[in-house]
Order: sequence, then structure tokens, then C-alpha cells
Amino acid sequence: EEEEEIEEEEEEEECDVSTLLRDYFQIGSDSSTGNGARLKTLYDEWSRADPDRMGQITAAIPGVRVLRQDPWECLISFICSSNNNIPRITLLLERLRQRYGRELVRIPPSDGDDGEPWSFFSFPTLRNLSEVSEQELRELGFGYRAKYIRQTVELLSEREEEFKDRSIEQGEETEGYETSCRSSLYLHSLRDHDQSSSSLDHVQTALTEFCGVGRKVADCVALFSLDRRDAVPVDVHVLRMAIRNYGAGEFLTGRGTTSLTPAVYARVGDLFRERFGSYAGWAHSVLFVAELPSFRGVLPVEMVREMDEWKQQEMAEKAARNSR
Repeated sequence: EEEEEIEEEEEEEECDVSTLLRDYFQIGSDSSTGNGARLKTLYDEWSRADPDRMGQITAAIPGVRVLRQDPWECLISFICSSNNNIPRITLLLERLRQRYGRELVRIPPSDGDDGEPWSFFSFPTLRNLSEVSEQELRELGFGYRAKYIRQTVELLSEREEEFKDRSIEQGEETEGYETSCRSSLYLHSLRDHDQSSSSLDHVQTALTEFCGVGRKVADCVALFSLDRRDAVPVDVHVLRMAIRNYGAGEFLTGRGTTSLTPAVYARVGDLFRERFGSYAGWAHSVLFVAELPSFRGVLPVEMVREMDEWKQQEMAEKAARNSR
């Protein structure tokens, strides 16, 4: 009987792990994304909408998908991304885990290896970070972002209490949620809104209340953790992509600016949504990946040449403006 119970527990644990992985990678039981659209189907739809560019990219870089991250971890991670690069962001988040998270597993060095054990840590909870001062974060290398994180933790703690009070009034159960999910009730509640454009505005407004969160970071958090597949994070790189490939230059003509004003930001996002539909944020991510240097080797030669020529043209135009 004991052996049978152990086997049942192992099967249940495997099932839970499988469920978590499918949720994290947004893979349904039918090999679909979170709300039923197969990734291949999306690739086909996007390729029909943009055969000259997306069609070639999806053929060259198959399998790019958006993760469904924990909203709390995603929010702090993107606050750390401000004016930063990927190696540096990774280092800061690793320090945060090691100092304030919980050790999940320790892997000993292999036979004959004198190295240190390799440990994995959980992301610290909101409660963990509520006890951390701005100075401590600065000492870990977060710089001015330490203030952003500290103020975000304070405001989110307030939002958590308000949300729990409302939930209790409505007779909903909240006890033990943070312990089991290591996350935020308030941020998870933002997943529950409908998928209308007004709802996306609501989510963006709610997120931009936090210190260090502008339009782009809000859309990143919405896309990668709050099920807003139509959220399109726009920065100067995405703006250039939209001008080069999707006619954003026509919108900018006569406006006297190529900066990301609210109107320009909204229009660029709409260009992607009009072309790629309700999964525009996913399509945007595929296009963005294709711009990374590490993928140049698998892209068509003509596409790489076009990207290089466009960059050279941009540099020449910038030099001409600066010389005036």
C-alpha cells in the first residue's frame, strides 16, 4: 500500500509540474496557446498578413512564443530593465533571488569537479522585499532603480491590503494565497479583465501607477504576465521597425518629431494590432527577435542586407541633423 501511495504521489507531482510548464510556456493540452489558438495557426495567419517579412521570419525562426510569467516577478524584472542590458538585468535579478529568495535545489559538482554547488533560488515574495531598504538594494548594484523597487513594493503592499479587504467583503477566500503562489493577489486580478481595448487601457493605467513603470514597461508586464496578447511594447527600436516595414513614417510626416509621444506610441501599437489582430503582442515579439544579432545567421540574406542598409541610412540622417 505504501508503494502504491508513493507512486500516486509521484504521478500527482509529475502532473502538477506538467501543468505548471504548460501554463508557463502557454501550451494547452491540444498543443495550443493559452486561449486555444495553435502557434502554427498564428504563424500562418501572420504570414498571410505580412508575407514579405513575417512569412520569411516565421520560416527561419519557428517556435518563438511568449511566456506566461508571474505578474509580481515580471513587474520587478522589467523595472530592473530600465536603461539596462540583458546580462546586467540577469545579474541583478540573480542577486535578488540569492539574497532574499528561498533555496529550491542545490546541485553538487560532478565527479572530479572541484567547483562550488549550483543552487537555484525562488524569486522573493512581496513580503520578503517589503523588509528590504533602498540602501540595501543600492549596495546590490540596483542604483537609481532601488528607489523604484522600494516605492513599488510600498504601493503594491497597499493595493494588496485594499484588494484583500474587498475580497473578504465579497466572501472570497484569500488566506494562504501568497504562500502557495508566491505572488500578488492584486496583480493577478488584472488578468481577469476582458480583452477589449478599454480593458488594456485600464491595465496600463493600473501598472503605470507604480514607480519606474512607463507605457512600455506596462505593456511588457501586460503581455508577458497578464494575458494581454494585444499589448505591444513600443520603444525606439520598435518605432524604427514600424517606420521601415509598416508605414509609420506616413503618420509621422509633418508632425515634426520621431519621438515616442503618447500619440505616436498609440499609433504604432495600433499598426501592429490592425495587421496582426488579437495576438499582435506575440507577433511583435517574433519580429523583435528577428532584429537581434544572434538570429542574423538564420535570416534570409536579403532581409539582413535591408536591415543593414536601413541602419546606415538612419545613421547618415542623424549625422546630418546633428551637423545643422
